[in-house]
Amino acid sequence: MSDQPTSPEVTSDDRLWSALAYIFSPLVPIILLLIEGKKERPFIRYHSVQSLAVGVVLFIIVFVLSFFTLGCSSILWLIMFYWAYTAYKGDYTKIPAVTDFIKKQGWVQE
Repeated sequence: MSDQPTSPEVTSDDRLWSALAYIFSPLVPIILLLIEGKKERPFIRYHSVQSLAVGVVLFIIVFVLSFFTLGCSSILWLIMFYWAYTAYKGDYTKIPAVTDFIKKQGWVQE
């Protein structure tokens, strides 16, 4: 699920912030994209934009499905912990459809 190997310029701070962006999405990604020093870091920007997009989509899906499944659809949020783990390892996580979308929009570069 990773596109690129861990690059030497990715610090432990970058990995931690990227993991937190998935766990506390969409709040932390918005904050990270507003902080001047963090939004310029490619690894943090990549994961912040991706987790923001996924967080908004999951919020809408869980909200709609919770009416039909009586709240059981909130288990979809558990996948965010997996993506947070891969970000903490230092990998560029590729999420189907979302990663391609944010790259086509020009929000992140590889």
